[in-house]
Amino acid sequence: MATLQFPHYHTFDELTAYLRDVAAQHPDLARLDSMGRSYEGRDLWVMTLTNTRTGPDTEKPAYWIDANIHAGEITGGATALWTIDHLVRHFGQDSPDGHEVTWLLDRFAFYIAPRLSPDGTEAFLTGERHVRSSLRPYPFSDDREGLYPHDIDGDGRMLQMRVPDPKGPWRASDTDPRIMRRRRFDDREGPFYQVYPEGLIRDFDGYTVKPAPVKHGLDLNRNFPFDWAPEGQQRGAGPYPASEPETRAIAEFFSTHRNINGVQSYHTYGGVILRPYASRPDDTFPTHDLRVYQLLGDRGTELTGYPHTSVHHGFRYDPKANLHGGLFDWLYDSLGLFAFANELWDVVSAAGIGEKDKAGILKRDFIAWPRTHPEEDDLKLLKFNDEHNLQGFEAWRPFDHPQLGAVEIGGWDYRRFWGVAPLKFLPDLAERNARFTLAHAAASPLLNWKLIEVHALDGGLWRVVGVLENAGFLPTHTTAKALERQAVDPVRVRVTPGPGAALVSGEATQDIGHLDGRSGTATDAGGSTQERKLEWVIHAPAGGRVTVEAVGQRAGVARADVALD
Repeated sequence: MATLQFPHYHTFDELTAYLRDVAAQHPDLARLDSMGRSYEGRDLWVMTLTNTRTGPDTEKPAYWIDANIHAGEITGGATALWTIDHLVRHFGQDSPDGHEVTWLLDRFAFYIAPRLSPDGTEAFLTGERHVRSSLRPYPFSDDREGLYPHDIDGDGRMLQMRVPDPKGPWRASDTDPRIMRRRRFDDREGPFYQVYPEGLIRDFDGYTVKPAPVKHGLDLNRNFPFDWAPEGQQRGAGPYPASEPETRAIAEFFSTHRNINGVQSYHTYGGVILRPYASRPDDTFPTHDLRVYQLLGDRGTELTGYPHTSVHHGFRYDPKANLHGGLFDWLYDSLGLFAFANELWDVVSAAGIGEKDKAGILKRDFIAWPRTHPEEDDLKLLKFNDEHNLQGFEAWRPFDHPQLGAVEIGGWDYRRFWGVAPLKFLPDLAERNARFTLAHAAASPLLNWKLIEVHALDGGLWRVVGVLENAGFLPTHTTAKALERQAVDPVRVRVTPGPGAALVSGEATQDIGHLDGRSGTATDAGGSTQERKLEWVIHAPAGGRVTVEAVGQRAGVARADVALD
């Protein structure tokens, strides 16, 4: 069996080798495909997982998982790999996990893309540099003047620099001088500091320190067609929607795999389950869709311990600014899929900071906390770092900067402590979040022939009665938004008489619309639109056969071969 090295953050070659081993050793469960290539030519791998003995992936409802659309958020990629390992390792086992996994893979398909930004992630893992997504130069092709990140002391880490300055906005804490606190407006007793990222200043004039414009500023998660905005309004958006090979590959995959109902994108950090919209309030949702999002989010909170919110209401960087061109907004509003983005790893809650509600879920303003949290929170974080030996903070030490002169280097290692889950916490984090994805996948619509009856009539005629049902939670169109966008074809039913048999009455092929799932609103009034009765008359000799087939783009294929006797 393919062995996943875990906990571990995989380079591209390690990831590729593992995925190929899984596909080679589990040919009935796993298939590895490349949906395209990155800017630098790396494969964008997608692992398809389903029990092919119960049907191909394209005839089953499907669920999508992706990670690392943001290069440095490698905790998500590790969680996606853990999910692959969990599914192939437990399939067919006589255990609770085995029963769950087998039930899922018999009925559904999973498409898992563990690395959507392989170029930037490789640069991050190898210590080369930290970019948002792609390595394609954007919005500038050249290096601009200003301060740029650089490991100036050669210790393999990029921390902060503090420089004494009477007008500086920072001061050392009176409780613990390692901690830097914002200077109060009436502070007059220094010393005060400027705090910069560790780095060098390109074209330094001897006086002015300003940040250099980012050379690799593309954000693939701002490059999707829905509500796209240009660079002046949305940083990292790219020159036009889906301008990048990575985003085009994703769009092409979804256009050719219309059986997908749900999506999980993994990000870091914050410890929160995010959903659409990023740019619109909740009252713009169809009632059904908002209710389902809340139900799914509640289940996610139970399984992960993370609260859930829309980006617009709970995760905007600026309360007066919206985010544009995001993946899950496009997937929901244009394609009608229930899409989530989990922000994995939350060092704040891990350190025991913040108030919790009655259910034990942390209550926090995810965006305001970094700017407004009290000093005691920093002390708790330092204690947490020391107790677990995480090496997430470096004491300030003098350094002779080649341009600024005497500075001190130290502070938080954001890459090691904040943005990436320490390895000791990774297994629990991966398991909790993966279980949410499996629960979400199980909510998919699922066509099934509830019954098929055959009644003998005179003259070699047979009346065939079928009741088609949606045995899933979601309707066969997934969302009300999908109906509004006409993103899903109606369920189609076909009848094919066998040799010597002929269809006398009833339609050989008919579109029957859609079937509600348990989430549907019709059941709230005491009725049911979860099933549909159909009838045909067939002329055939005794012992003849007929095949009835129902095809739902997102609800799978239900097929039955019926003996006429």
